Amino acid sequence: MTRAENIARLSDSSTFDVLVVGGGIAGAGLALEAARTGARTALVEARDFASGTSSRSSKLVHGGLRYLALGQFGLTRESVRERTVLLRDAPGLVTTQEFLVPVRAGGKNGKLKIGLALAVYDFFAGARTRRWRGAADVQAAIPGISADGLRGGWSYGDAETDDARLVFRVLREARELGALAVNYLEVEDLARGPAGVEGARVRDGVTGESFEIAARVVVNATGAWSDRLRRKVGAPPKLRPLRGSHLLFAADRFPLAQAVGFFAEDGRPVFAVPWEGAVLVGTTDIDHRADLDIEPAISRTEFDYLLHAARREFPALDLRENDVVSTWAGVRPVVASGAHVDPSKEARDHLIVEEGGLLTVTGGKLTTFRSTAVAALRMASTRVPALGRASEAARIFAPTAARTSPALNDLPPPVARRWLARYGDAAAEAAAARVLPDELETIGPTPAVWAELRWACRREDVVHLDDLLLRRTRLGLLLRDGGAEILPRVGDIARAELGWDDARWRAEAERYRALIARCYSLPVEA
Repeated sequence: MTRAENIARLSDSSTFDVLVVGGGIAGAGLALEAARTGARTALVEARDFASGTSSRSSKLVHGGLRYLALGQFGLTRESVRERTVLLRDAPGLVTTQEFLVPVRAGGKNGKLKIGLALAVYDFFAGARTRRWRGAADVQAAIPGISADGLRGGWSYGDAETDDARLVFRVLREARELGALAVNYLEVEDLARGPAGVEGARVRDGVTGESFEIAARVVVNATGAWSDRLRRKVGAPPKLRPLRGSHLLFAADRFPLAQAVGFFAEDGRPVFAVPWEGAVLVGTTDIDHRADLDIEPAISRTEFDYLLHAARREFPALDLRENDVVSTWAGVRPVVASGAHVDPSKEARDHLIVEEGGLLTVTGGKLTTFRSTAVAALRMASTRVPALGRASEAARIFAPTAARTSPALNDLPPPVARRWLARYGDAAAEAAAARVLPDELETIGPTPAVWAELRWACRREDVVHLDDLLLRRTRLGLLLRDGGAEILPRVGDIARAELGWDDARWRAEAERYRALIARCYSLPVEA
């Protein structure tokens, strides 16, 4: 169903049971779990799906080992449990990733301290993954790592994902269960009635038209923007937006077969993680004071901090500024405690609160989106009794149909596995949609193939070029200059599938290049 058809259904429908505002992982999870109960569910997103924090994360599905040091045992236990569920229910999309944490003489985090934390981690997971490795083993496993004071290291199991593709897979599952989800629909105002908030007036960012959506429950899942919607019901601010930034290196300059967690000079944890054929380094944790309507970007200070940390831990690689392929920054919706000056000490627990009939869900982690959604919907069951059936017992994704895998037999096995993970049963349709013989060829050093661009244009609500290259695919992150070299061929696909004329393509390409230069490249400011 096209975006225009979904908008027509939204504007013509009678009252929904649940209207979710926000199309990141929190909103997608809420829409899925609400639809699973049989509730009539709609979701609107002011920009593009996953365009906020949910495409700019550290790509990790993890328990948050560092949260143990802050005494956040409940959050770690919940996260480890949900990581296990995601590994089970989203194979290929959420994948295991071994981490190795070097231990150095004189460091604040010694063998015993890290080992005890990992023992708790393993206890919560119900499986032992931790293993002590000697210094020679660590050096053999991690090319270029510093030998300075190296005593050995702990390895343990965690997981990673393509965060944006996880959002799209969750949204697809929600739609299969009857939910409507539309991007570029911004809430202009909330509708009030005897029960408080009873819907919203939304504006279509494509046509400029406005209309009202009536709903028995309105859920605010707008992440870092949550306080903005809460202000409409007179609620005081609760969030402390924190920015986390990342660097991405080509794998040939930063060869890693496993993830490495290490400590920067100031003692903060940093990691280097193999991801999508490249290696990302992150993350920072600083107060984000800029306008949330302006896309976040890494600062020069953050860039230098991460590059220095990587150079210090991997001196033999001689990493330089021009080795960085891309950067990105995301703003975390952290609930402010008022007790900490250091942003890193703020808790990452979620917040679920009802105010004036508006239910707000924010502050959580990528890993715990499902359990948070279930808890929020149960709270809303006083208005919609069906939501009381929300449960963590069901699998997040239904198993693919028996006919799907055979329909992919003519694909290269890596492509078939990749598409099953990202598209589920739609993988068969994606395979049938390719046009040119070479559309199954990979693009540069990435695992993506050309047919993914065509499929995204045809079936995944692409409105702008950055939707296609930064979220439906991750080519804008994985290729230098946002993939400038491939834009001519991307333009051919967009013209054919989206009906863009030459003028529209030129405008989109110019807009995209400016965005890449401003938010995904090396910083230019001091």
